[in-house]
Amino acid sequence: MKQTLREFAGYGAASAVALSVDMGLLWAFVHVDIDYILASVASFTVGAVVAYWLSITLAFRRHRFRDRRVELLGFVAIGVMGLIINTSVIYAAVQFLGLHYMLAKSVAAGFTFLFNFIVRRQLLFVAPALS
Repeated sequence: MKQTLREFAGYGAASAVALSVDMGLLWAFVHVDIDYILASVASFTVGAVVAYWLSITLAFRRHRFRDRRVELLGFVAIGVMGLIINTSVIYAAVQFLGLHYMLAKSVAAGFTFLFNFIVRRQLLFVAPALS
């Protein structure tokens, strides 16, 4: 349990930095007249790169895969699922609830954070079980 809390805190810190990058870019892209959905995909992608680097630096000490390329591929694949959640929540919040895109992004970030932490930890950053 202590290990999980430490990882959650480290992943939370990594995600906070990545979210700052993501939201800053989202705001900047929209203010240069890029559609908010396209802007959210681009900013999320940059934030995901930051999240990976900081996650393996701050949060996760154990790795299921020795080959970091395999790990990165898994991280990206899970990130794509997170991107679908992120984009869907932003779209629904703006189109159906009338929220401002930055508020919608904040709501989406909560859903995406929980999904990404749980799935990434369980699939990528837990030591393999001994047979």
